[in-house]
Amino acid sequence: MTGTVIAVNRSEKKGQIKKPIEKVNLIKDFGLEGDAHAGKWHRQVSILAQESIDKMKALGIEGLCTGKFAENITTQGIKLHTVGVGTRIKVGETVLEISQIGKECHLGCEVFKQVGACIMPTEGIFAKVVQGGTIKPGDGIEVLQD
Repeated sequence: MTGTVIAVNRSEKKGQIKKPIEKVNLIKDFGLEGDAHAGKWHRQVSILAQESIDKMKALGIEGLCTGKFAENITTQGIKLHTVGVGTRIKVGETVLEISQIGKECHLGCEVFKQVGACIMPTEGIFAKVVQGGTIKPGDGIEVLQD
């Protein structure tokens, strides 16, 4: 199973929509440099597929773009929400380990307020950084083991 990074996104505060940037640095056991969700915990990096965003667009929700669901990495061509927790994936020069699939949206979430719905509870992926490095749009994604 392979895919492509189509956007990398960052925000300085939790609960905010993330803004696309040129490239990101992932730090081993910490997460995305300069991102509010980075830290010594299991949800260091968030990942969402463009295909999931497109499902929300099909419901008639307008103005959706990468980062709108507060994801750090927007992917295309790979269904990471179907692989298991513990699976390692190579993203560009980094290696991530999937630590959680889906999440409970908290009340007052800026994403839900602005968008009116959220796909993260069922198709959002969270990962820990096993091997750090830089990633950027166009980098490949490969499942190493599942």
